[in-house]
Amino acid sequence: MPYKLSERALDVYLKRYAESHQNPQNIFIHWICVPLIAFSLLGLVWAIPMPHFDFLGKMNGYINLATFLILFATVYYLRLSLRIGLAMILAIWVFSAGIISLERMARLHGWPEMWQVCLIIFVLAWAGQFFGHKIEGKKPSFLEDLRFLLIGPAWLWAKVFKKLGWRY
Repeated sequence: MPYKLSERALDVYLKRYAESHQNPQNIFIHWICVPLIAFSLLGLVWAIPMPHFDFLGKMNGYINLATFLILFATVYYLRLSLRIGLAMILAIWVFSAGIISLERMARLHGWPEMWQVCLIIFVLAWAGQFFGHKIEGKKPSFLEDLRFLLIGPAWLWAKVFKKLGWRY
């Protein structure tokens, strides 16, 4: 598919991503699995122990490695599109609230640890993604370019924006 020189990087990425996401079953699977993968990946990084840094003072208990992932992702999405970036900030906020809830449930009610829940979600969602691509008959986009791991959520938001008649 030819691309125009005047197209934004996001538009080019979304078109390339869409090329391997045409089958309605694969698209449906992605609506479920892409958010689950993003959520579980954030949770897994969140669970990595953070060393204590004196200069952080009282913030030591509130900053973890996911903080840096969130910062990187936020800058990445905002550079692609302000509106998609703001939508991703909302998604990250919701995911963070879910992760904190999982931590609380483990602590208060004896549920499995948050990272264990996230690992199970991650494995099942990745299996779902690959199943969707088997149906599609095309390899996942990220196998050619790792940036497409970040484009999946933006692709879903772009679809929501289009459905609502909003520009992204």
